[in-house]
Amino acid sequence: MNIAAFLLTTLAGLSTLLGTIPILIKQNKNIIISSLSFAAGVMLTVSIIDLIPEGINYLNNIYKPFPTILILSIFITLGIIISMTIDNYLNNREGELYKIGIISMLAIILHNIPEGIATYLSTESNFKLGLSLAIAIALHNIPEGISIALPIYYGLKSRGKALIYTLFSALSEPLGALLAYLFLSKIITNNIMGILMGLIAGIMIQISIYELLPTSLKLKNKKLTILSFILGILFMITNHILLK
Repeated sequence: MNIAAFLLTTLAGLSTLLGTIPILIKQNKNIIISSLSFAAGVMLTVSIIDLIPEGINYLNNIYKPFPTILILSIFITLGIIISMTIDNYLNNREGELYKIGIISMLAIILHNIPEGIATYLSTESNFKLGLSLAIAIALHNIPEGISIALPIYYGLKSRGKALIYTLFSALSEPLGALLAYLFLSKIITNNIMGILMGLIAGIMIQISIYELLPTSLKLKNKKLTILSFILGILFMITNHILLK
């Protein structure tokens, strides 16, 4: 195993735990509003400027443009349906915020595993490229951690459970690196990665538009919701431009 590649991937994943910082601050409705809408902006932007283009790039290596768009659209839609199904299953279980935290955790775990694979393999072949990728991933993992920790904390009133669920998500990044080292680097195809990008994008879009934003708006500070949502978008666009 390439130790440097594995350590970089692990550190990028553990940055998700920085998203638990808001739960250490005294409870305040504005913190919930801004954190949920900021996370919505981040997740929606990640889907549009990272996951969907990545999916197109992977599938373009196999198919012509029209089949590529069609296949990706099908799996984005499937991702939305999967997220809605999980949403319905979790209804009336511990409250709305808890449900959002669980769905976010599942989506981010699915997102982090291929990120871990990509970071490990990139670092193994080119350390500078892997370092840039790890920094970019670490930066956007922080608001993703917020989208897990804060809803679970306010839903269950438990810092411990919020930390544990966020840790699960953080550890999925080095899990991806481990899977890459053991066998996935030999069997993962462009087709599989493209489909996975579409599924994850669909799940994140559903969480952002149908869960995080509406929950933030229900807390009746529309200006703060919109401002935080825009800041989340700008944060990810800036991150994307600077570290591309």
